[in-house]
Amino acid sequence: MKNVLVFVVMLMACVSGFSQTFQLGLKAGVNVSNYTGGDFSNVSKKALVGFHAGAFVAFQLGDHFALQPEALFSTQGAKIENAGNKQNFKVSYINVPVMAKYRFTGGFYIEAGPQVGFKVSEDVPNMGIKDFAKNLDLSVAGGIGFHSSMGLGIGARYIAGLSKVGDFDASTANPDFKNSVIQVSLFYTLFNNKK
Repeated sequence: MKNVLVFVVMLMACVSGFSQTFQLGLKAGVNVSNYTGGDFSNVSKKALVGFHAGAFVAFQLGDHFALQPEALFSTQGAKIENAGNKQNFKVSYINVPVMAKYRFTGGFYIEAGPQVGFKVSEDVPNMGIKDFAKNLDLSVAGGIGFHSSMGLGIGARYIAGLSKVGDFDASTANPDFKNSVIQVSLFYTLFNNKK
């Protein structure tokens, strides 16, 4: 946890030297997650609904561009059904996306960037394995949204996993599956909303 906070502080300090103004914001919303890839031939997987919440700093680089590092607590995973038995596989992360944003005149924006996730906990059925998920999750994200001049905003983002989730022996099951998350967020920035 300390490493995550140190990483975020260092990133913000590096970027602040190049920015003209910045916005501090809070955000929260809904996750709809599932697993992609891997061998799920004997089971069916369905979307799991979770949530995310956290804070961000948007460093404005001119009139239209911004760089936005975030720190979000996020629950994600999938519902797995095998022989009529349904079980939730839920993993909680501290996700640190760094989004490059292009803001159009009027408040609409598009964004894209990398994300690093640090596992906090996991709530999965007992499979006879010590750890279900790896401690580190790498992803890329892209999204769209609207940010009003009052500071309120709404955004939608898709996050595609790059690294495998599973951290167990392939003889138990195929661990080579990745996170896939759709996020819908409400957010509010505290100042500099007229920029």
